[in-house]
Amino acid sequence: MATSTTSKRGNWNSKIGFILAAAGSAVGLGNIWRFPTVMAENGGAAFLLLYAALVFIVGFPVMVGELSIGRKSQRNPVGAFRALSESKFFPLVGFWGVMCGVAILSFYVIVAGWTLGYFFEQIFYSAGWFEWAEWVADTDNGWLNAGVAIVFMAATISIILGGVSDGIERAVKYLMPMLIVILVIMIGYVLFQPGAGEGIRAYLIPDFSAINSDLLLAAMGQAFFSLSLGMGALITYGSYLSKKENIPEVAGYVTLADIGIAFMAGLLIMPAIFMAQAQGLTVFNEDGSLFAGAALIFQVLPELFHNMGGIIGLIFGASFFFLLSIAALTSSISLLEVPTAYAIDEHGLKRKTAAILIGSGVTVISIIIAFDTSLIGTIDFIFSDIGLPLGGFMLCIFLGYFWKMGNAKLEMEKGFDTINDHWFFPVWSIFIRFICPILIGIILVTTIINWLS
Repeated sequence: MATSTTSKRGNWNSKIGFILAAAGSAVGLGNIWRFPTVMAENGGAAFLLLYAALVFIVGFPVMVGELSIGRKSQRNPVGAFRALSESKFFPLVGFWGVMCGVAILSFYVIVAGWTLGYFFEQIFYSAGWFEWAEWVADTDNGWLNAGVAIVFMAATISIILGGVSDGIERAVKYLMPMLIVILVIMIGYVLFQPGAGEGIRAYLIPDFSAINSDLLLAAMGQAFFSLSLGMGALITYGSYLSKKENIPEVAGYVTLADIGIAFMAGLLIMPAIFMAQAQGLTVFNEDGSLFAGAALIFQVLPELFHNMGGIIGLIFGASFFFLLSIAALTSSISLLEVPTAYAIDEHGLKRKTAAILIGSGVTVISIIIAFDTSLIGTIDFIFSDIGLPLGGFMLCIFLGYFWKMGNAKLEMEKGFDTINDHWFFPVWSIFIRFICPILIGIILVTTIINWLS
């Protein structure tokens, strides 16, 4: 029979270990790649302010809910809904979350592999090995895509094999500080380069005339997706959380870390975009949109690093793509941990067997996608754009109307013994029952309408 206790399943050794792991799950390519480029096309600081507000309005309450469900049940998303409800429907919601994680991971390791390819591209270009540099940067090469995806998946599996404390926690304690240090050093250099000042102004001075319904929806979508909500990652991570921890407090730290690193990424990318423009590279179209869109980091920034030349160009370019690789790895860890925990809890597999079996299965799917990367957009739309907000919406419905607020409150009392006299719970209840599902529902409906049109 499957085990149900954290002592057998594993647990976090420390609060900081959990915060770094949960922040690592949230902080991925989306924060360092997607966030700055979306912001550059949507009013700069106006988008940033809306994003930060919506992270707390939508993301933080849902995160608290996921962690509460996970810690109470001490199970994966499927087992958690099964343990806390007699309904046969909500375990299917949990299974949908697991499937979303698997599907996203199947293409995520390919994109993450591209960051490894461009890391070596910078090294080969600096050494004058231009043919090799062109080869490792060829994202249309199916065999290369498959190869780097396998390497990246192998790294992810090796960390998952170590378990919760000796694998995930130990890895993120090195990876997250490394990510932050590299970001800070690169920001310090970029801010003093020609053209960077215009980027800083575009980033920090809000253009409130840009605020409209499209901007609001873009900020809302980014806020939701950036926190890894809706696929059960934080239910799973919460299942390893000590009963001594204050759930709203640790969720607040994770939310602040997500916003902080997204802000730092913008402080790096936005000035770098205008640096590239100052060097004569085409960055913006006439309508103000980015010339390369989301592909900016793979099409424009490598050229910027090449133009910097010498050891500075090598260090800066290699460090940037190494940074992206770290961010991708901290997210891929949580993406694989969700189905691994499901296999351990629901099917009684040992961690080693579950991680290798599931990781290998996902790798096979990744290899298929590697030879037809046009599939990435379709999978991303179904499982990210639709799947994640759908999971978040159903989580709010479960918390607000099936598990009931009182049960969530009882779980939060562990580690937060003054909750009965605190303003937090009544406000959180209103957000979970009304505000969050309405806003997430708007994201879903708008996404579907835009797709149909």
